[in-house]
Amino acid sequence: MKAGFLPKLLLGPSALLVVVCVYGFIMFTVYLSFTSSTLMPSYAWTGTASYTRLLGLENWAVSLSNLWVFASLYILIAMALGLTLAILIDQKVRAESAFRSVFLYPMALSFIVTGTAWKWLLDPGVGLEHTLKTLGWENFAFGWIKDSEMAIYCVVIAAVWQTTGFVMAMFLAGLRGVDAEQVNAARLDGAKTWQIYLYIIIPQLGPVFVSAFVILAHMAIKSYDLVIALTNGGPGRSTWLPSVFMYQYTFTRNEMAVGAASSVLMLLAIGFVVVPYLFSEMRKVKNG
Repeated sequence: MKAGFLPKLLLGPSALLVVVCVYGFIMFTVYLSFTSSTLMPSYAWTGTASYTRLLGLENWAVSLSNLWVFASLYILIAMALGLTLAILIDQKVRAESAFRSVFLYPMALSFIVTGTAWKWLLDPGVGLEHTLKTLGWENFAFGWIKDSEMAIYCVVIAAVWQTTGFVMAMFLAGLRGVDAEQVNAARLDGAKTWQIYLYIIIPQLGPVFVSAFVILAHMAIKSYDLVIALTNGGPGRSTWLPSVFMYQYTFTRNEMAVGAASSVLMLLAIGFVVVPYLFSEMRKVKNG
């Protein structure tokens, strides 16, 4: 028996399942997007009719607009807070491991749990507003989750809370890998701490910034469970994202071809973010 046969035998079933259940269904979804499928799959080829209809739908335009607001704020705030927390913890604070655990804990929760918890917290009838009014702050009002103009920002708040600790851990690992000789030389030259971070340390964190951006961007594009648990896409369509649009049109409005087309565009968007990053990393490994 060849030495490499046993590992292939053990990994074979898992690899087969991945090929069939992941890549197979991706190709099936792509095919459905070029058909006239409604409630049930239809195999009659209709070309790009589903994509033409998709791009003309107002609901799709609203979903893209909401995604732009959500993704831009989510990525910027999570990265800014994550970097700030990493820098603060990097100052040799006491109980560093306890702080890391506290900030990383939300990432251990599912997005359903996070959405449900923040829904209770932000609900004016039982959450923060109700509690503060009970304590005597009668004029306090925080009803963003019920406001169609502000509800998307509630999704941003919950998503940032969930992932900031993970981003912090990435930046903290990057900070611990910075060249200490440059930092010590800057200190000997009389540079202040903020100058060292701004001009020496942070510029060396470029790969960490790219990695954090790729992870957060792909999470923003495919966000579904957090939105459903927190706002269920409402009020109205104010928190619809492409993932919510895809579910609604595929399983609720019985326009499977349009839903499949939207999922293909989401896949392309994720690929546009992830594939260049993977090629870059592979090139580094090959050259390194």
